[in-house]
Amino acid sequence: METAKSTEETNYKTIEVTVVRGNYLPSSLNQAKKTGVFQSSVQVEVDGNVLGESEKKEVEQVAQHVEYDFTCGLLCRGDAEALSQLLSKPLILTVREFWPEEKKAAARTAVVGQAVVDLLPLLQGQCSFSAKVPLNPVIGSSAKDTNPSQSSLSVETAAKERQKQLARKVLLKWRKQPTLCVCVRLSDPVLSEAELSSSNLLRVTVETAFSIPGSWSLESGSSPCKYSAALEVPLTAQKDQVLLFCEGQLKAGGQREQHGRQRKRPHQALLVPANHFLPAAFFQAEPVEEEDGELTGSKDQAFRKTVEITKNRVSWDTEMPCFLDAGGTSRLRQKITESRLWPVEIMRLTKEAETKMLSEGNLDIPFHGVGFVDMGRLLFPGVRRIRGAYSIQTFSEAELLKKAKRSVSVLKQHVKFAADQVKDRSGSAAGSHKARGAKEPKEPVKKQPGSQSRMIAADVGANGGAESELHLNLEADMYAEARTYIIIEVTLEKPLVSKTPAEELSSRVRALIPPKPLHPAGPSRAERAVLDFHRQVGNVVTQVSDQYTELLAAGCKPVENCSREQMYAELMGSLNDNGRYFAFKEQMKHAVVRIVRDKMQRTEPISDPQELKLFVSKLYVYLVDEMHIAHNKIYSHDAVDDSPDEIQLSSSQLRHFAREARLIGDYKQAVEHYQELVVREPTEPSHKFEWGTLYMLTGDYTKARECFRGAVSVQQAHRPSLMMCGVLAAMFEGHQEARTLLERATSIEPPSVAAWTLLGLHHEIQGGSILAESAFLEARRQLRANEAKRRAQSGDEEEEEEEEKEVETQETKEEGVGRDDEEKDMAACPPPSNEKDLQCRDQQQDQNPDSGVQGKPPVDGSSISAPAKLSSTIYTAAAQFLLQNAALQMAERALSLELLSDGGPSVSYPLLLARLRLLRADYRGAADSLQEALFNSDAWALNGHCHFLLGAFTDARKSYEWSLNFPQPPSDCHLVLLRLGSIYLRQETYEQAKGVYLRACEESPSCLTWLGLGTACYRLEELCVAEEALTQANHLNWQNAEVWAYLSLVCLRSGRQEEAEQFYEHATRAARRSSQCLQRGSR
Repeated sequence: METAKSTEETNYKTIEVTVVRGNYLPSSLNQAKKTGVFQSSVQVEVDGNVLGESEKKEVEQVAQHVEYDFTCGLLCRGDAEALSQLLSKPLILTVREFWPEEKKAAARTAVVGQAVVDLLPLLQGQCSFSAKVPLNPVIGSSAKDTNPSQSSLSVETAAKERQKQLARKVLLKWRKQPTLCVCVRLSDPVLSEAELSSSNLLRVTVETAFSIPGSWSLESGSSPCKYSAALEVPLTAQKDQVLLFCEGQLKAGGQREQHGRQRKRPHQALLVPANHFLPAAFFQAEPVEEEDGELTGSKDQAFRKTVEITKNRVSWDTEMPCFLDAGGTSRLRQKITESRLWPVEIMRLTKEAETKMLSEGNLDIPFHGVGFVDMGRLLFPGVRRIRGAYSIQTFSEAELLKKAKRSVSVLKQHVKFAADQVKDRSGSAAGSHKARGAKEPKEPVKKQPGSQSRMIAADVGANGGAESELHLNLEADMYAEARTYIIIEVTLEKPLVSKTPAEELSSRVRALIPPKPLHPAGPSRAERAVLDFHRQVGNVVTQVSDQYTELLAAGCKPVENCSREQMYAELMGSLNDNGRYFAFKEQMKHAVVRIVRDKMQRTEPISDPQELKLFVSKLYVYLVDEMHIAHNKIYSHDAVDDSPDEIQLSSSQLRHFAREARLIGDYKQAVEHYQELVVREPTEPSHKFEWGTLYMLTGDYTKARECFRGAVSVQQAHRPSLMMCGVLAAMFEGHQEARTLLERATSIEPPSVAAWTLLGLHHEIQGGSILAESAFLEARRQLRANEAKRRAQSGDEEEEEEEEKEVETQETKEEGVGRDDEEKDMAACPPPSNEKDLQCRDQQQDQNPDSGVQGKPPVDGSSISAPAKLSSTIYTAAAQFLLQNAALQMAERALSLELLSDGGPSVSYPLLLARLRLLRADYRGAADSLQEALFNSDAWALNGHCHFLLGAFTDARKSYEWSLNFPQPPSDCHLVLLRLGSIYLRQETYEQAKGVYLRACEESPSCLTWLGLGTACYRLEELCVAEEALTQANHLNWQNAEVWAYLSLVCLRSGRQEEAEQFYEHATRAARRSSQCLQRGSR
């Protein structure tokens, strides 16, 4: 026994509590106010158990403080249950004032005030802490203030209470707040480092139940009611605990709950009203859209806004802390995994009903409701808090088992336990009474209730059964009709699933795709100075050669009749006469200065003549040597000219040409352009990314993967490449690699809706429903933020436009009206075309009623009203990214989720579905998908592409024409102009073809746009304009055989037979090269 006792004692730890001093303690005695001295003591208790009381100390009000130096001990076990109680039941410090001797008969002491000390720091690893806690006065009894039967429904009473609180605050402004200085210490920490890291702290806050049934407040004025809520949570690996919230207060409608109100403590019975509140813990207003519960839709928001003001409610505003050890934390995670919905039960109980339930053991709880809190979001990575509104329904064991997979009611267990305790107490009391009255004679009246008691019991049971049945029938639809809901918040100190930090993800990506070594730095400043000198020497040599050519053309003596000295003299004379020699010196001066400054590092003037002479000599020798090197570069056939003037096309032009070649299907040309771009700018990841997209389009996923990984190796944070690497890794069954890459893409700022959605799609493929929901939720949050930002920007732009319109003069108003009428008349008609084509189109559409172009579409894009659906969702954002990069399999999955979403598909769904079918060469299906979606320029352009690829050029032309009539041109306007121009050429409407190609040359010039313009002008017999356009096309791409062929035709028509033959030979060679490349590609 001694060993067991010593072992039990060692499991306890003693917490030393020292009340150091009291500051600004008030006195209620007139004598103390006169003498300035009174006696007081401080008492320390926990949950009604007094730990100790200090000696009487004299308080001199002049000194304004009293030294108590009182220490007492609190024994605390180290198990989870005891630590949870330590959290929820704080230290209560009560200061008492002793009355003078002559008044002892009336009352010995008076309570000055009460202070509360929370022991949370001990569970956070601290061995000691000090606190200065406010000493709040005792104003009335706590039971009176917290009685839920109080007439809190009266608005006048609430207003009076607020006035009293305001008066107290005004008094405290000029009177200093009494405080107690307390020190709490332990010899050893309550939790070891391992226990502290594996444990967790759970806080459950029950705020308010809104839109309560009308029957809840029927008897509140006549009979006190208790409003309770209960929730069961894990405590350890084998044990659960019930969190019971009993201090609900019924409040009347007519005003909204105050934002910024303070949270309350549990177990308020022993606390004065001012100590009911947790320090620095307030409720903050949160948008309904950001909540995690139910009732977040637009209609639900309107309902909540109404009932939260007009209808009665029950408010708890209580936060209950709970300590979870390692086993409790893992069990919490396991139970959420098994069942995401956790029941929160509520009840309304009168005093009479409570007495009857406890005495009779009846477990039929009146007004028994239950709400189901979705705790699954606590398994989202990094999530520590959920809060939301949850609908209340009438309690049903079948519903409890179905949704929460639980068969026992928490409140019924609580009532049963309380009833058993009452029976035990009454049984023990009856036994003692029987022992005392055993010798007393039995009265005859006492014999009769034997049979009568059974009759009464049966009668009561029958009546009770009827009443219970009637009561249950009344309750059946009570909560559903009232649409009652409760606000609940659950917070964890540490997330159950940790979120991988961005640094860790970056290191993982670096291990998967090692970054390329830094590109060798360009030439230094000294090297650039020397290269500039070489370039200037080359320019001078070229100009001197030109001057010499001019001398020969001017009739100078032949070279064979002149000596070298004479030729040099004539050339120098000519250069001096026209001033070019001086210009050459000025041209070379800047290059020489750069050599002196950057190469020879001389920036200060030289004052010593001898030193200056030596430096000039050295500089002369160096410049002559470099001049010879430059000459060798000029006249050497093996030397590579590093002059940037040789690069005729810029990188932006090459990129444009590569995209154009990809759009028209010339993949070989596109690859060549991307190769040149990568060579020119090896540190730019977008070139390799677009190159990979090209291979995705051709179905060569291995090469596409190499390109995307190459882009990531160049820039580790290139999000599009990371996303496509993740998509391809998922295609190749590398799911762990895909997750790492997609998570890294989501960690890059600013957040991307498509990246989060792709991560959710990947988790869904893997069967991780909770992780998928987490990613989709974050994607929706980012989408809402982007839309709010876009609306704000559009609002600012509209305000600026309105201001500009107001500034405009009234003189142009009439002209503007006339011009607007003219534009409307012109816009009401389709683009010009000849009557024959119009008749052909009409006949074709009459013969083909399923044609993709039906009726006459509206012209003004502003007048088009799309269906009342979302313009974009997370799935359409992801599908758009995937379709742009030809990831068709994942795009199809995103579109299928969009189709199955709750609100139905968005307005952009048909357009994206058509793009998917177009990429799969299902042109007819793509056109059919667009029948109900022709409301913007992109839809009409895509419809035109479908008909163009089907060979229905008339329908394609009409769709292209309408796509160009919108205020905002289609996103692929370049391809639209190219194909529309080709249709005009095919249909021999050359004037319209010329206009379309001219617009294309102005907006996005390329070899094909100039070729189209040249072809149209050639057909219109405008040979000079055609030659200029074809020359521009040849300048942009000299390997195009068609350009050479049309140049040959133009020269032939112009009478230049020799040039025509040369151009024809170039066309033949270019065509041969192209056919050979095609044959190699096919082999």
